[in-house]
Amino acid sequence: MKLLRHGPKGREKPGLVDARGTMRDLSSHLDDITNATLSPAELGRLRALDTEHLPIVPAGTRLGAPYRGTGKFICVGLNYSDHAAESNQPVPQEPVLFAKWNSCIQGPDDPIVMPRDSTKTDWEIELGIVISTRARYVDPADARRHIAGFCVINDVSEREYQLERCGQWDKGKGCDTFGPIGPWLVTADEVPDPQDLRLWLDVNGKRRQDGSTRNMVFGVDFLVSYISRFTTLEPGDLIATGTPPGVGLGQKPPVYLKAGDVVTLGIPGLGEQRQVVHAWDPALLD
Repeated sequence: MKLLRHGPKGREKPGLVDARGTMRDLSSHLDDITNATLSPAELGRLRALDTEHLPIVPAGTRLGAPYRGTGKFICVGLNYSDHAAESNQPVPQEPVLFAKWNSCIQGPDDPIVMPRDSTKTDWEIELGIVISTRARYVDPADARRHIAGFCVINDVSEREYQLERCGQWDKGKGCDTFGPIGPWLVTADEVPDPQDLRLWLDVNGKRRQDGSTRNMVFGVDFLVSYISRFTTLEPGDLIATGTPPGVGLGQKPPVYLKAGDVVTLGIPGLGEQRQVVHAWDPALLD
């Protein structure tokens, strides 16, 4: 099942993609897709619906983040060995964890607005894990039971803020518009092997990233288990699992986003995103 939210920012309605690839409105069955919707029982109820007669969402309708109510947005750094190498960092012995502020979350095709005076805004395609049920000190073998599904994330990053302004990585990761998610939340039953997914990202039509989750240093099940040792994972918590090589920081010389650039990215089966980059403009944030 592919869940989505459609409509103007702040007024999104629930929806899904049916077996024929048509977007359908779910407003007659629930008010919104939230962290509460991600329970196994609620997902089962939605899965059993007859979608054939649900209203069709018109093509071109804006999509928001596929669910509301992310409690924690947890990220894993340097989780592809070849990305660690291009970043001049050693391959971690344990997962590197940091956070993105939830205020960065937006729809998959909403504009990226660079922070004021930013010169090193970068791109990072990542596989996202969405938590369905509380997880605390879970065994890797049981991790999948706590996963509602998966999604595409662009972990947009400001490298100067992240690496040159002292302190944690977080300050370069959570700027407004730096968390495009979606287009869909694809339930776990439709992703039989999350360690066999291709990730790609283009900037202005030029392929910059082309990787596979097979090359993760730490896989999906281990990450859920590991993170649950340090914080209780709750329904709706989101984990960004790291990016393959090809980020702007790793180009020789480095290449960063500028106003007017178009970023497209996707994971087969999980959908695609498209963002236009803008210089700082607070009017684009509301």
